[in-house]
Amino acid sequence: MTTAWTRETWRTKPIVQVPEYADQAALKAVEHRLGNFPPLVFAGEARSLKKSLGDVAQGRGFLLQGGDCAESFAEFHPDNIRDTFRVLLQMAVVLTFGAGVPIVKLGRMAGQFAKPRSSNTEIIDGVELPSYRGDMVNGMDFTPEMREPDPERLVQAYNQSAATLNLLRAFSQGGYADLRKVHQWTLGFVADSAQGERYQDLADRIQEALAFMEACGINSTAVPSMRETDFYTSHEALLLNYEESLTRMDSTTGRWYACAAHFLWIGERTRQLDHAHVEFLRGVDNPIGFKAGPTIDPDDVLRMIDALNPDNEAGRITIITRMGAEKLQEHLPTLIRAVEREGKTVVWSCDPMHANTEKSSSGYKTRRFDNVLGEVKSFFDVHRSEGTHAGGVHFEMTGQDVTECVGGAQAITEASLGDRYHTHCDPRLNASQALELAFLMAEMLKQDRQASTAAAVAS
Repeated sequence: MTTAWTRETWRTKPIVQVPEYADQAALKAVEHRLGNFPPLVFAGEARSLKKSLGDVAQGRGFLLQGGDCAESFAEFHPDNIRDTFRVLLQMAVVLTFGAGVPIVKLGRMAGQFAKPRSSNTEIIDGVELPSYRGDMVNGMDFTPEMREPDPERLVQAYNQSAATLNLLRAFSQGGYADLRKVHQWTLGFVADSAQGERYQDLADRIQEALAFMEACGINSTAVPSMRETDFYTSHEALLLNYEESLTRMDSTTGRWYACAAHFLWIGERTRQLDHAHVEFLRGVDNPIGFKAGPTIDPDDVLRMIDALNPDNEAGRITIITRMGAEKLQEHLPTLIRAVEREGKTVVWSCDPMHANTEKSSSGYKTRRFDNVLGEVKSFFDVHRSEGTHAGGVHFEMTGQDVTECVGGAQAITEASLGDRYHTHCDPRLNASQALELAFLMAEMLKQDRQASTAAAVAS
């Protein structure tokens, strides 16, 4: 990692999980067009996120990262964007009450169009075609035409991301996120549920607190943070030609930023230290993350941190564990001790989704709510035992009323998965399940906060 970095040096490294485009000239033409497009996000926004994540790393915040498994072109609609955004707002309010610290809101939105696959091809009824790699690459329909990687899809992904970001900025800065509207964020299908009632009770308490503050002269006019919120976007940095095309030098600092999202992460399948994805991300100044499954070695974690964050900058690195509850209890303490021993500053986040995917008896890919909750509980328990900060969670969820994950207060069964199973890739928590999980996490955060306060008083 001592060689000089440029936007293109990743092209000299081995690479996996990339599509094979038949027309290389067309691909180059699209990359050139993207290189002339405006950036989707700005360097100052990425720096602001990194600062907030630095606070999380120091135990002064909590990261909430969530959104679609894979965004699609077919489901692109302002209502879907709004509904996912407001569920994340609801979750953040619930977690703020429990943690008593700022919640950093990071969407898997406006760029999460590509997915790694376990195999380059798929066989159905004796026919072999390229695997579906997300709408950014090819189509879901099992036909030769749809499964052929198409460079023009990169442009469509850019355009949809730009429109999504425009709406998210309007929601977060234009008054929709005003705390006085906390009651209005509840989705219709959640309103009559147990989680909806619990949220409404919490919203009543917030409204009472706001009325008291306004009587004291503190209102959203005087305090902009009461009517606005910072909301950032993220996706897995999988298609490096797309990321390279949207990487720009910041004129104020002279540093390079990947301007397709505020935060990028390296997946479990692409975190080889000497490969292209690590090479690319080591040179951009965004906050970044990498997934850590049960097979990762503590020394490899340290080598990854050294390669991606040689200056040990707070907020630069988020380690996103994805192990399953039992394996997390076995492996996470070793990783934490190695990182603590070397004095590395990181945000620890838990992805309780990817190690808990299974096939139901009805043939649908699903996740069990109890298993997701079990991994989150294990994550908090391990950090409590190690004396470190459980810094965040990373969910695949949606604001739509889907039936993709089994269980929760809604008691979705395997038999009902087919009622509203809409995902283009992996199963997502719906709004009710996501809110239920937020309340359960809030209790864990509250317990940690109370234990820290008691320890401080005792000392």
